[in-house]
Amino acid sequence: MSRLSAALLLAGAMLLATTPLAGRAFAQSENEVYNRIEELHGDAAGFDRPLRQLVQAMRAGDAETIAGLAEYPLTVKANGETYDIENAEDFVDNFDDLVTSETRRAVGRQQYQDLFVSSEGVMLANGAVWMSAVCDDNACEESHWAIIAINN
Repeated sequence: MSRLSAALLLAGAMLLATTPLAGRAFAQSENEVYNRIEELHGDAAGFDRPLRQLVQAMRAGDAETIAGLAEYPLTVKANGETYDIENAEDFVDNFDDLVTSETRRAVGRQQYQDLFVSSEGVMLANGAVWMSAVCDDNACEESHWAIIAINN
C-alpha cells in the first residue's frame, strides 16, 4: 500500500470515528446511551418509563397508550404521505393507517443499547419513531418525554 493510500485510509477512519453515526456501527452499552440522553436532553431517568410503555404498546398494538405518549400536533409519515395528527382521538381512529405493522414490530423489539441519541431526540427502530423531552413551560424547567414523530 502506498503512503498516500495509507494516509487516506487513516484520514477516512478518523473522519468516521468523529461522525455522529459512528456510534451506531459499534456496540454501545446501556450506560453510554443513558449518559448521552442525560448530556443532550437531561432527565434520562424519566425516559425509561415512556420508552417501556411505548415498546409494550407497540407489541400489543395498543393505540390508546401510544396516542397518550405523543405530543400533538404529531407528524406521521405513512403510505407515502405526511400527516399532522392534531389529537389523540384522531391518532387512535386512524392507527392502522398511521402505524404500519412493520413499525410496530421494529419498535416492539427495540433494545435500549440500540437507541440512537442526537440533539433532535432519541431514535427508535432506525428512525421509525422519535421521542424527545418536550418542555412544559417557557423556561423549560419542567419537561416530559413524548413521541415527536413517526416515520413508517
